[in-house]
Amino acid sequence: MTQARRPPWEERIAVASMALLLVITLVNVATRYLTDESLAWTEEISVFLMVVLALAGASAVGRDDRHIRIEFFLNRTLPDGTQRPRRGLKLFGALATALTFGLLAALFLRWVADQLHYSETSMGLGVPLWWYGVFIPPLCLAIAGRAAMVVWRTLREGKEDGR
Repeated sequence: MTQARRPPWEERIAVASMALLLVITLVNVATRYLTDESLAWTEEISVFLMVVLALAGASAVGRDDRHIRIEFFLNRTLPDGTQRPRRGLKLFGALATALTFGLLAALFLRWVADQLHYSETSMGLGVPLWWYGVFIPPLCLAIAGRAAMVVWRTLREGKEDGR
């Protein structure tokens, strides 16, 4: 009897975000249909959940290197039959992703610090903005970490192949 693989934490966060987004949107639609009034707070929460969903999903697919890419360039074979550019493109994409999301994590961390310092609140619910922003730097770091893992695996594969 095989044991089912537990999905990574990023996938669970993405699924939870999608489920909450569905429920909140459904409540808003039902309320608007029954009362002709819209619940303003639902849009604020929905935007936050979409950001979390996108970042968690990007980290989850980065784990297994399943990001969208232009396959024409990746699967191209050179005239001598080698596929060396594949490895180079994979390394370039993973390094660019790791650096970009590492920088984004640092910038968003600074943004969260500013939100804490200036005590800014959201327009819909009036809650501190850092409540929303505090989730972004760790998710950006997770994406950067997953991309760094792809770099590491790609470099190790090259050593095993003798490149």
